[in-house]
Amino acid sequence: MLGFFNFKNPHLHGLSILGFLVPPWILHPCRSPRLFPSFPSSSSSSSSSSSLFSIAGSSTLGVDHISRLLQIHDRERAPPSIQVAAAYGVRRRLMPSHSSSFLFEIVSKEECGGESCFMISNHASSGRGGAAEIRIAGVSGVEISAGLHWYLKHWCGAHISWDKTGGIQLSSVPRPGFLPRVEAAGVLVRRPVPWNYYQNAVTSSYTFAWWDWNRWEKEIDWMALQGVNLPLAFTGQEAIWKKVFQLFNISSSDLTDFFGGPAFLAWSRMGNLHGWGGPLPESWFDQQLFLQKKILNRMYELGMTPVLPAFSGNIPAALRNRFPSAKITRLGNWFTVGNDPRWCCTYLLDATDPLFVEIGKTFIRQQIKEYGRSGHIYNCDTFDENTPPLDDPEYISSLGAAIYKAMQSGDDEAVWLMQGWLFSYDPFWKPPQMKALLHSVPIGKLIVLDLFAEVKPIWITSEQFYGVPYIWCMLHNFAGNIEMYGVLDAIASGPVEARKSENSTMVGVGMSMEGIEQNPVVYDLMAEMAFQHEKLDVKMWIGLYPKRRYGKVHSLIQESWNILYHTVYNCTDGAYDKNRDVIVAFPDIDPSLIPLAEMPSSEKLGLLKHEVSRRSPLKDLRDSYQKPHIWYSTADVIHALKLFLASGDELSASSTYRYDLVDLTRQALAKYANQVFLKIIEAYQLKNVLEVTFYSQLFLNLVKDMDTLLACHDGFLLGPWLESSKQLAQNLEQEKQYEWNARTQITMWFDNTEEEASLLRDYGNKYWSGLLSDYYCPRAAIYFKYLIESLEKGHRFPLKNWRRDWIKLTNDWQKSRGIFASISEGDALKTSRWLYTKYLQNPSSYDHLIKPSNQSIGCGDPRDESDDLNKDSLR
Repeated sequence: MLGFFNFKNPHLHGLSILGFLVPPWILHPCRSPRLFPSFPSSSSSSSSSSSLFSIAGSSTLGVDHISRLLQIHDRERAPPSIQVAAAYGVRRRLMPSHSSSFLFEIVSKEECGGESCFMISNHASSGRGGAAEIRIAGVSGVEISAGLHWYLKHWCGAHISWDKTGGIQLSSVPRPGFLPRVEAAGVLVRRPVPWNYYQNAVTSSYTFAWWDWNRWEKEIDWMALQGVNLPLAFTGQEAIWKKVFQLFNISSSDLTDFFGGPAFLAWSRMGNLHGWGGPLPESWFDQQLFLQKKILNRMYELGMTPVLPAFSGNIPAALRNRFPSAKITRLGNWFTVGNDPRWCCTYLLDATDPLFVEIGKTFIRQQIKEYGRSGHIYNCDTFDENTPPLDDPEYISSLGAAIYKAMQSGDDEAVWLMQGWLFSYDPFWKPPQMKALLHSVPIGKLIVLDLFAEVKPIWITSEQFYGVPYIWCMLHNFAGNIEMYGVLDAIASGPVEARKSENSTMVGVGMSMEGIEQNPVVYDLMAEMAFQHEKLDVKMWIGLYPKRRYGKVHSLIQESWNILYHTVYNCTDGAYDKNRDVIVAFPDIDPSLIPLAEMPSSEKLGLLKHEVSRRSPLKDLRDSYQKPHIWYSTADVIHALKLFLASGDELSASSTYRYDLVDLTRQALAKYANQVFLKIIEAYQLKNVLEVTFYSQLFLNLVKDMDTLLACHDGFLLGPWLESSKQLAQNLEQEKQYEWNARTQITMWFDNTEEEASLLRDYGNKYWSGLLSDYYCPRAAIYFKYLIESLEKGHRFPLKNWRRDWIKLTNDWQKSRGIFASISEGDALKTSRWLYTKYLQNPSSYDHLIKPSNQSIGCGDPRDESDDLNKDSLR
């Protein structure tokens, strides 16, 4: 229901508040057809005050609980002049051509009706003589930046995404002096809840591991433009820990095997492992601490509240000797092969031990001393993948109280931010235990992240976290895997349903993905929900998306996006989308154990046909085979690709289009490769060596061709990941170590023996050009070689030999130093059209090509007689 009230604003006269129900650019006569009823204009208002619209009940019980903290943040925020200057910096880096087109101002919450908001209005000068055309005011530099993005998006049809996913589309923005005017009354957009949270505890390793200041500056700009005001700030904490532990008589040498390597710091921080990928060079500590100070300074300048880490109980082994009477437990194995003590079984200081509070207090105070200030919110996840030894609610309550006391002893205003992931996966946390932990801290001093709310919301089953404030988060991505996937309907409705539910304790929305720079449509929508008071009509929203994304309207591309919305971006099966495509997560299994005989004959015969079941045949394979996730009709997605290609001549100049085209072609080919693999297994079980040989080479050709495709866009290259790791090194030894870290995370991940692979192998897999041709293809070729040999020699598949060879291949690749392209090459449109024709237009057309061959299979030139286009013409 809309509530009406009057309100004078000295800065923006006659301002109409749109609470916010619809994007205003839809109503602009120069934009899309009018799809919604108009709101009252300023002419319907009195001359002395505005008719204002607000959403009744936009606040929640949770917001009331954190009101004191919000007041502190308002009071301690950077001076208005600093925030305005920071917002101008964001605008300058985004669009330097419009240096004088916008006027920015800071306003108080009182001028926004007591909430956080931004205001957009026409400047009185309207661009005459180079003066500003549009005034944007907000309660912080973040709100101003978000207001700029809102204006560009909804009035100018612009689009902002990460560089790797195509970057920005500003071609639709008119030149200075001709910017579109907003409604005469102006526009005010309020946040329905105070916070927009960003990051996951492991994003720092899966994505940020090798970032320098230039990349961080871009990301902070992106955060501000998306309205993020509560980001994690974990960089450089090892330098703080080093200083803290020295105060407890722990030397630098005692910490050598405590910290993980640069690509594995997230897990050493959580106490999952120690030493893996290390030791950290001395230069790393100073380098990262310096970087963290720049990150924090910029966040504070924009009015953000960075979330700093707190002590979780994870300690170096040497602390046992310094404090022999302390309650210290050695944790169990976390995914190492054979409980290897070099990496596993870290030590946890019991939160009820007095030493816990002393270390926790010292860590908080050392951060405040080093950084000069704090936002008073601290992240601690003591129980993440670490189940308490007792399920007694009183004991659990004492643990929670001690953890919070450690924070509060270092900062009187401390608030504990905790990931709610443990409540999703660990059956230990039944209602009594969960309630005991959540109520161990005063209400308003603990905030829970409902980490996977778009798929498995905990707020529904926990009575709103038993009265504790929480943030509705979209997890979406695991390990930075590349997969077209999303649950757009849940994103567009879930936060609103949670906020409007009875006795809601929701205080924010958030993006808690493990890796970024993928699926830009998902993050565009999720970021917008930080300012939406009502559910969005996704069909309508997606209809407007292509024009913003590519800067042009094209009916076929709009039809294609409608298909994608109903297929890849409509996953409703509740499954975790961990990419297990055969190419990037090759099965480590005896092929005779894959139970194709249990599949319906229609599925076995139709593996290479257009019409693929909505539930892939892989769904029925036994648990020893990690099945690729498929939740949509692959035939529909192939049709969407056909429409994408038909639009290419008009749109291929757009980097955003080329990214989406490569990604969509990759998605279709990856699922096709899964089917080809099953064809190989079926032929093996029928002892048809001819077909095994043929389809094995087809699979390898496909992998090499996909590598050529991925090379066509900067967003799909291995080179930048490796080169950025080496650029942080200060000598050759560091360069080798950092590159090993980078290569290991995306392949074997953790330790292995000669015959037993890492339990986390391929968890961090990527569809990157260079990785497919140099690693995934040779690995598959080894497997296929043993398949053919076992048929030719009449013996069982030599599983141990296969494992030994591919593990050696992997370990050699981890240590190798080959250079890979960091700049894309090739024509994305021509390459996609070529591969569509070759593999997807008529997949079963390969059957007639099966014929005897004396050539061995391999990852050489993938050209065959079915090619009708010379690959050189694709460059």
